[in-house]
Amino acid sequence: MRKAALLYNPVSGGSRIPRHAELESVLALLRSSGVEAELVLCQSPEHAKEQARRAMLSGCDTIFACGGDGTVHDIVQVLAKSAVALAILPMGTGNTLAHDLRLPFDLVAAAETALRASPRRIALGQLEYFDLQGKPSASYFIVAAGAGVDAHLFHKLRPAAKQRLGMGAYYMKAWHLWFTHIMIRFMAEYVETGAGSAKQANVTELMAVRIRNFGGVLQELAPGASLDRDELRVVICRTASRLAYLLYVTRGLLRRNWTIPGIELAYSKRVSCRYLAAASTNAGPEVQPPVYVEADGELLGTLPAEITIVPDALTILAPSE
Repeated sequence: MRKAALLYNPVSGGSRIPRHAELESVLALLRSSGVEAELVLCQSPEHAKEQARRAMLSGCDTIFACGGDGTVHDIVQVLAKSAVALAILPMGTGNTLAHDLRLPFDLVAAAETALRASPRRIALGQLEYFDLQGKPSASYFIVAAGAGVDAHLFHKLRPAAKQRLGMGAYYMKAWHLWFTHIMIRFMAEYVETGAGSAKQANVTELMAVRIRNFGGVLQELAPGASLDRDELRVVICRTASRLAYLLYVTRGLLRRNWTIPGIELAYSKRVSCRYLAAASTNAGPEVQPPVYVEADGELLGTLPAEITIVPDALTILAPSE
């Protein structure tokens, strides 16, 4: 590491107290280690991407994402397929990637970890979808992408509640949706690793997961997922049973190898999701409610969507598995 930019999202984690003092300590550590380092405040996702591009053009070999999974997601869009390394100072609400990478949550200790780490080259997921204005779009992801129930949660979650309550906002909204959400079915098609023919599944939820440990309540959401694998760990929910969903989350929390009827796991490099064929009535085809898609906890758009793996796509600075 010779030159680094620290891109700081001041609203990450819902903190009302600026954390400049901690970040100044990180800057002092980096500079004392011979690294030319600069702190840059980012006011929006687009601003974070713009600053990441500027940092790359200025010769930075490392960019620190100072924030949560959303901040990491924004910066990854710029760093993907480049040689510039990503380092993380966890300052967000969930910090799921930091949990999986076993990073310290003390910022100076996290920076020390980045300084000592050997670069790891990993694959990224890529999600193609239709944005909320109905235009085709695409986004890389590093943690997970989902369609159905989980994306509906992010659609309903209010930013103000997230800022005020942190992870409590997620849990409260998830519990409310568990009682009230009408699950919408859609079609998923995928080819399991090592298999020749495609499979189809009529589902209420599909997730393509890249990390093993989400931390918090979810813990091991998709056993077998790993950043060091060039494939997706796919969670396929054929069921609309609320009890099955609750049991699956409990399974991850307790790290139990339970079989949950209607929910299965597969390895795949490509998954397609589309709406079911619309039924016809005397008044014409039924209007289908939207099925939302998300990546790294960010609501992005709706179906149809395709999820793929992009090998050798990103360098990260973190302890090896």
